[in-house]
Amino acid sequence: MLVLLPPSEGKAAPATGKAVDLGTLSLPGLAAARRTVLDELVGLCASEDPDAVAKAADVLGLSPGLRGEVTRNAGLHGAPARPAGQIYTGVLYDALGLATLTPAAKRRAARSLLIFSGLWGAVGVKDAIPAYRCSMGVRLPATGALGTFWRDAMADVLPEAAGAAGGGLVLDLRSAAYAAAWKPKGALAGRTATVRVVQAETRKVVSHFNKATKGRMVRALLESGARPGGPDELVDVLGELGFRVEVRGPGRIDVLVSDVH
Repeated sequence: MLVLLPPSEGKAAPATGKAVDLGTLSLPGLAAARRTVLDELVGLCASEDPDAVAKAADVLGLSPGLRGEVTRNAGLHGAPARPAGQIYTGVLYDALGLATLTPAAKRRAARSLLIFSGLWGAVGVKDAIPAYRCSMGVRLPATGALGTFWRDAMADVLPEAAGAAGGGLVLDLRSAAYAAAWKPKGALAGRTATVRVVQAETRKVVSHFNKATKGRMVRALLESGARPGGPDELVDVLGELGFRVEVRGPGRIDVLVSDVH
């Protein structure tokens, strides 16, 4: 099973640690593309001139209150790095609770989870990275739209990763911007399930509950050791784990929640 996750906007910034080593990250086929984006992002944010900082903030879509993130990005080459599972924070990752998984579930997480990123393309939860700010929706001056850039870079790498994960289900929990960077094709698409979380009575997506429920769902799958081979088996497994599910089309599953408060 391979689980595709979105990153979080908020990130924990480690105070100590070695700098990122691109050669040690998962999916080594993305190394050259990672270097391209990293170098341009650092160069964009390197100047302390107020006009240059304002331009970088505009490119990155940062509000005035977040312009300190420009300075953080300028130091990424030497910034302390920690496992990605510790860097990404927020509702989904709080609910997933990687740090409190059983040892067996942590091993499954290391094998199964890929977190998509505008800067790194995709990383595993044990890959050491620094805190940064660069979403998939960013258009860098030279590299261009990151969603398009990563689509080409991932075309061969991600199918190989899906095979290396033991085949079976690809569980796609990414938001739209990150899903656009790579879409499973062919036989792999037939083994892919996308899940949304909706309010049971209205069938509307509620953002907070969507993220929290997805985190709890991934946690339950990892703790159970389940290895669904495709979307149909996932429906059965989620039901056994106590989730209310509906199939709304091939490979498309709704998880229903009643309380949205």
